[in-house]
Formats: sequence, structure tokens, C-alpha cells
Amino acid sequence: MFNTNTISRFQELETPFYYYHLDVLRQTLEACKAASSKYGFHVHYAMKANFNPKVLDMIRSYGFGADCVSGNEVKAAIEHGFGKENVVFAGVGKSDKEINLALDEDIFCFNAESVQELFIINDLAKAKNKTAKIAIRINPNVDAHTHHFITTGLDENKFGINTWQLTEVAEALRNCPNLQFLGIHFHIGSQITDMEVYKNLCTRINEIQDWFEDRGFTIKVLNTGGGLGIDYHHPDANSISDFESYFKVFKNFLNVKPGQEVHFELGRALVGQSASLISRVLYVKNGQKKNFLILDAGMTELIRPMLYQAYHLIENISQSEVNEQSTQDLRLKTQDLMKYDVVGPICESTDCFQKDVDLPESFRGDLIAIRTAGAYGEVMASSYNLRDKVKSVYSEE
Repeated sequence: MFNTNTISRFQELETPFYYYHLDVLRQTLEACKAASSKYGFHVHYAMKANFNPKVLDMIRSYGFGADCVSGNEVKAAIEHGFGKENVVFAGVGKSDKEINLALDEDIFCFNAESVQELFIINDLAKAKNKTAKIAIRINPNVDAHTHHFITTGLDENKFGINTWQLTEVAEALRNCPNLQFLGIHFHIGSQITDMEVYKNLCTRINEIQDWFEDRGFTIKVLNTGGGLGIDYHHPDANSISDFESYFKVFKNFLNVKPGQEVHFELGRALVGQSASLISRVLYVKNGQKKNFLILDAGMTELIRPMLYQAYHLIENISQSEVNEQSTQDLRLKTQDLMKYDVVGPICESTDCFQKDVDLPESFRGDLIAIRTAGAYGEVMASSYNLRDKVKSVYSEE
């Protein structure tokens, strides 16, 4: 991923910074577009994964819609040209201000996550003499087999409406004249790589849409959510997710009726491999039991490892023999490896990217690449410890 010229360029830059591999992003978007278009599926980009302006502009250029979870994301999507007719607003805690903003923009759809929210949106729409288009987010109680911190479709999660509340939902829809019911929405979690999980989701969607239609509701939209995972361990060998298999599951197992649209909300799978966090070694601490690499990047730049024990491949790109191949494959040929705890400078014990990382012997000033930081990296950055906000660097500059 990093050739000699790229690393030479990095040497001249202040670290840390996010490095965007725009060619990887482009290839990923092309693969997703080709696979989804084959079946006429609609893809919305989950903006919470990354709202870097260049990233948004490239995604929009491929004709994807936008899945938003805040009023400011709705604004950003429209400002970046996604088109209000392609904007969906989800989120378990939409404020009145955010709902009113989305109503004023006449967005495509609200994904409502509670019965109370239905009445609130109805009242706010009535005050504006508008009709709000609604999909109901339902918990199908399908286990995503992923980390429990990023599971969202079980009865125990805060998101969505549980199936035992559907009768109450149907009654609310009939008593909310300023709501237009479009369909049903699901999202069961993130970083899902087992396609059997999506087969199970299809079974539940088929059952739930039959429940609504048996009670006189017409479903135009089946929104299956997203959650398709990526390969954090082998970012060069598997830089693009298996979109073909993913969309084929829904083609084969989802009961799509005439006139219905099938929508998806993909985030991580589109942008995760598109960026690396580039840092420098500030200090090397060698102990009797532990060796530490202390970097100038920390949890303020990439909090995923600290937040839910997420794995990211870590490479010393200064000490690796570098050519056009992956440094991951080549570093074993250069010198013996040592084990390091790779940590950041933040005044928190949890500020650790990974323990016992096998790396070449490393020194102050070495460049470290923390891979697959394109999703939930830059967007979750903070100024804790009064840290400066780091910049983004692009491969095509």
C-alpha cells in the first residue's frame, strides 16, 4: 500500500494525519454500485461512518443516497448534493429541532424508532401543514454474531420497535393523518461477515411485511439496513468487501413484491479501507516484561480499539522493505521482529492501540501506519487533553 515515494512524502508532513487512499475508495464504490445495480437495489451511504468532504463528494458522484442520524448529517448530505429525495433520517433520539429541519427539507423518509416518535413527527408535520414519509424501524431479534457493543437488532437494544409492539404501531399509524407509511426498516448490527445472518434477517422481514399487509398496510420500501463487515486483518489482500455475495442473499431470500423498492444503508463497507492513520514514534520504552512504542496519535484520533477492543493492523512503514507489494508480507524478510505495546500519548491507561504487536525493531521518529481507519476514525476524533485536530492527506494531491 505504501511505496517509497509515498513514505518519502510522509516524512515531510507533520504527524499524526489521516491518509486517504482515494483509489481504494473509488474501486470499492464501483464494486458496490455494480453489484447492487444488478438487482435494482437502492444504496444509501451511512454518513456516520465518515463525513470527510472529499469522501462525501466521491460517494455522491456514484449516485448513492444518504443515511443520516442527526440533523447536521441531513444538512451535510444536502449540501454535498445527495438530493433531499435520497436522504433518510434515522436515529433513536431525534430532537424536535432536527425533525423540523428534515421536514423543511422534504426528505425522502424518516425511520421512526418508537411509537411516541410517530406521534411527535405527526404533530410537528401537522404544524407545518406537511405530510412526513415514515418507515418503521423494527427489531427482528436476529443475532448478528458480532461484538455486543455494535449489535443493534435484538429486543434488548435501545434501537427500533420490538415486534410485540406492532399492534400499537398499526393503531398509531391509523391515527396520524400527517404521516405517510412507506415501509419497514431493519438494522441488526455492524461488522457482519456471516451471510447466514442476512438469510435469517430476510426470513424475519418476510414475516413482518406479511403481518403489515394482512392488516391493510401497503409496503413500498423494504429497508434492510447495512452492517456488512470488512477485513481488518488483511486490508491489502481483501480491500473490497464481497458485495456480490451480500446483495445476492437478499435477491435470493427476500420476498420482494411488485412495485417494492429494496434499500440498503452501508457505511463501513464503503469507506473502512479507504484511510490509514499515520503516526510517528515519540519514544521507545524497553522494560523487562514489556516494550512500549509511544506514538503521537492516540485515542483522540482513533478510539475504536479503546472503545470496543477493535483490531487494526499496525505497520512500521519506516523499517519495512518497501516496494509496490504489501509491507505486511515483506517485513518478515527484513529483520527479526519484537513485541511492542503500541500506545498513544493521552493521559488515560486505556489509550492503547494494541498489545504485543510483532514489529521490526523500532526507533524514535519511525512512521507507523494504523490501517483500515476510514470508518469511525476521523468522525469520532476528539480534542480531549486539548489536542489539536489533525489534518487529512489524500493520495491524489
